[in-house]
Amino acid sequence: MRRYSQVLSTADFRRLWTGATISTLGDGMTFVALAWLVLGRAGGTAQLGLLGICYTAPVLLGGLAVGPLLDRFDKRTILMADCLLRAVAVASVPLTAALGATPTWLPFAVAATYGLAKMVPLAGFPAAIPQLVDEADLDPANALESLSFSVAGVLGPALAGLLITQIGAANVLLIDSASFLVFAFAAATVRRPLRPQPAAAPAQPTSLAGLARDRVIVATTIAFMAFNIAEGMLTVTGPWLAKNHLAGGAAVLGVLLSAMAAGEIVGAAVAGQRGPRRSPVRAIGIVQAAAAMAFLALLATPRELPIGAGFFAIGLLSAPMTVWAQSLRMRRIPPGLHGRAFAALRTLMQATPPIGAALATPLLVRDQLPAAAVAMTAIAGLPALYLIFANFTRRPVSAAGTGAGRE
Repeated sequence: MRRYSQVLSTADFRRLWTGATISTLGDGMTFVALAWLVLGRAGGTAQLGLLGICYTAPVLLGGLAVGPLLDRFDKRTILMADCLLRAVAVASVPLTAALGATPTWLPFAVAATYGLAKMVPLAGFPAAIPQLVDEADLDPANALESLSFSVAGVLGPALAGLLITQIGAANVLLIDSASFLVFAFAAATVRRPLRPQPAAAPAQPTSLAGLARDRVIVATTIAFMAFNIAEGMLTVTGPWLAKNHLAGGAAVLGVLLSAMAAGEIVGAAVAGQRGPRRSPVRAIGIVQAAAAMAFLALLATPRELPIGAGFFAIGLLSAPMTVWAQSLRMRRIPPGLHGRAFAALRTLMQATPPIGAALATPLLVRDQLPAAAVAMTAIAGLPALYLIFANFTRRPVSAAGTGAGRE
């Protein structure tokens, strides 16, 4: 735990990470609460799909817009503005409910606003990390960010389900609104300016188009997009398995998802403590190839234990991929491009899981689970082989010198 204690001793990073973690936990409650509100109305089941579209589709548009803002203005200002906007939007539901009745259209508008601004913290926080910590601390810092998402993925929906029964879905949204205010306050207390970074040196790329010529960035991004397609297939396959082939039904589905989240927590914790010593690209490829093989655990159906072990292994091995690749990008991408680059790359990777869901559906309709499992393994594994065996000899574009001192 020494490396985590070291990075958390940087006061500004600790403040921003704490605010982001609390806000991410609130995020984990939001869709559950909005979905419950919609389902409670007449025709709510048919409207649930529309809510999902409103919640996810605007991410692409928002991702394209936020990158230039992060590279032009102080990231603290952007994060605070985002938090205040979404705090007001989310709080509008419980406030209108308290005043009489929530308009039918409001949950959908809130979901769309939420999705439109979702990429602000997803890109803004990682873009700020190299300005807050020393370069040697990038792995534990990125692991802490990954741990926030994993813990929120486990606790957020569970807390939402429990609180909805106690205080109602509208008031659960009030908690999420408060979490945004905590994040805004945390960003406001960061003392170190997170202003735009210096322009790139002559040999460095100065635009996303120039960055596209970096083989390492392109190869790792494509590999991650492919892995997310496989995970998108799994998001459909898991519920289908629970309903049709596993004895535990919905309960076993919850256990499987929790097993994968638990694996992510363990994997991120280990990756932050011990990064790859030699070739980070090859190390990323090795753990991605191993994670791809874990999808074959689905072939053990209907035995729940090996399937659960497979879900755990997917989470365990995918977390180091995320941590190490994010540190690698921070070192290779010029500081002046961090906002645009992280917004673009995370938007691309967020866009691929629906492709996987679309690919898995016709196979499952025909009850072709073995074909689906093999397809997941191939889609996730083949790009990993390229990372392992390709010769990446180009020197990295270093972001050294952007680290912060400690208070």
